[in-house]
Amino acid sequence: MTTAAILSIALIHLVAAMSPGPSFVVSARTAVSEGFGTAVALAIGFGLGAVLWAAAAMAGLALLFELVPQLFLALKLIGGAFLVYIAIMMWRHAKDPLPDTSAQPPRSAFSAIWFGFVTFASNPKTAVFFGAVFVGLVPADTPLSIRVLLLAIIFANETLWYILVARIFSFQHARSAYGRLKTGIDRAFGGLIALFGVRIALF
Repeated sequence: MTTAAILSIALIHLVAAMSPGPSFVVSARTAVSEGFGTAVALAIGFGLGAVLWAAAAMAGLALLFELVPQLFLALKLIGGAFLVYIAIMMWRHAKDPLPDTSAQPPRSAFSAIWFGFVTFASNPKTAVFFGAVFVGLVPADTPLSIRVLLLAIIFANETLWYILVARIFSFQHARSAYGRLKTGIDRAFGGLIALFGVRIALF
């Protein structure tokens, strides 16, 4: 496998990672409501979720989805339902006061990583994306070391991008603005998450 192919996969995935989706909304909301540290842990969870689907695509999951479309549909429905659940919780707690992150983080690092992982894993279309990318750029005889390198690149792309998002949205002025407009912002974010969930489930 050539260096150019590896760089192509890295660039294609980075662009895809930067495109707005449920992970972006959850990351931004976590950064302004729970602080930078929690959002960094969340970003690690996103990175692990990306590695999950990338590894699954390498193992042929995208092809399995084509052969057994009912499996793909079931995963889409489950993932979409999970995102809708997040949206409902966000809407219900929109009027709750902003947590005081100076006292104690409202969620542990492990909890944030797990939440990020499950949120990212709720979109099985990611496996299809990786399958489409890998089929043309990753030959069947690619050594394990190169495959591990690709997974590491994907993890780094996803994690570092969302750490940057976390940094931007965790600044004090962003947190202050969020505190003033929390109810409206949470309901808007909840609506976006719900739309993403419905889109994943039905399209």
